[in-house]
Amino acid sequence: MPRSTNKVASRARRKKVLKLAKGSFGRRKNVLTVAKNSVEKGLTHAYDGRRLKKRDFRALWIQRINAAARVNGMSYSTFMNKLKKANIALDRKALAEIAYADAEAFKAIVQKIK
Repeated sequence: MPRSTNKVASRARRKKVLKLAKGSFGRRKNVLTVAKNSVEKGLTHAYDGRRLKKRDFRALWIQRINAAARVNGMSYSTFMNKLKKANIALDRKALAEIAYADAEAFKAIVQKIK
């Protein structure tokens, strides 16, 4: 009895990888084995990047809050400590937006916690 192969599924699998490799340079876009390695590495970097993005944004928020707090005569750590003691529940993202967009509102927050 002849060996049967599932040509449809095999082709679909290859097409899926080559579709993900679209836009790559040279053999990475049209040679399956090279494309597979490239796509796998790219997906790994994408996964890592989604986690790094969170770190980077948190660091940016902290820098913005620190800069605004220092303009108002307070360090970041002191500001965050007093904010917590005053039971003001604003997260770093919101505080950074206030510090960046509305300096007067941030100054009012600092006056409230002093």
